[in-house]
Amino acid sequence: MAPDPVCRKARSSTHPDCLLCSTALILVPSTLFFLSKRDRGRLWTVVRDERPYGSTAPPAAFYLYSADRKAEHARALLKDCRGHLHADGYTGLGGLYEADPKTGEPAPFKEVACWAHARRKIYDVHVETKSPAAAQSLDMIARLFAIEADIKGRSPAERVAARRERANPLLDELRVFFDATLAKISGKSDFAKAIRYATSRWTALTRYVDDGRLEMSNNAAERAIRPLTLGRKNYLFAGSDDGGRRAAIMYTLIETARFNGIDPETWLAEVIARIADHPISKLDELLPWKWEKAAPQAIAA
Repeated sequence: MAPDPVCRKARSSTHPDCLLCSTALILVPSTLFFLSKRDRGRLWTVVRDERPYGSTAPPAAFYLYSADRKAEHARALLKDCRGHLHADGYTGLGGLYEADPKTGEPAPFKEVACWAHARRKIYDVHVETKSPAAAQSLDMIARLFAIEADIKGRSPAERVAARRERANPLLDELRVFFDATLAKISGKSDFAKAIRYATSRWTALTRYVDDGRLEMSNNAAERAIRPLTLGRKNYLFAGSDDGGRRAAIMYTLIETARFNGIDPETWLAEVIARIADHPISKLDELLPWKWEKAAPQAIAA
């Protein structure tokens, strides 16, 4: 596949433009991907998007195909990365947050849990039961997200200051409310399960407060998997494992171009036309965020 070298160049951890080089990555563990009527595969999605705290690092999305949902694929995908990892509660990621028991090497990542996932579980309970307590919980979580909307694009230091002043008291109030509600309802109820999902991850859910580079949710990666759902409806099947791997390459290229405000079709057409004669030592010139500077065809993402 002609654009594959560009994808590998962007992925390379030794390259200064490595799309997985970030202090905070956002991961969606795996999304169902259809190979045929009977066969299934998975696409793992990692996003780098530092724009919410004013960074000039170009945003990017990377997709990895695998035949199953085993945690080893996530470890292989992130093996050269260190820092913070935004993700949902997928248990297979647990090892990424723990020190190596044999060598004592520190854990490669600190977990940053997703408030959107915590909220969704409470929202489902509210839709089903119309619980006033669930509605009150949703209101407090909405106020937390409103704070994030207010500070989007500000520097990390400004974001931390605002969160400590405005979000910390609200989080304290929410935790007290959760604990009090748990004492009043059946421990086997769906609402209790939803609350425990949040309280059991409280440290990871509140880690964002003290680091302005972190986000409340992994919504950026969730948005990056929407094309997968559309793809299942449009072309239906990838055909084989090789088809799944080719699809991952194309999704990486197309979504990264879109993240950078580039028309994917225009950019890919030029890359395909030029890549055969382009010097391998200057392959980074074809990366979306480099190409944008010289191309008039840039559009809004």
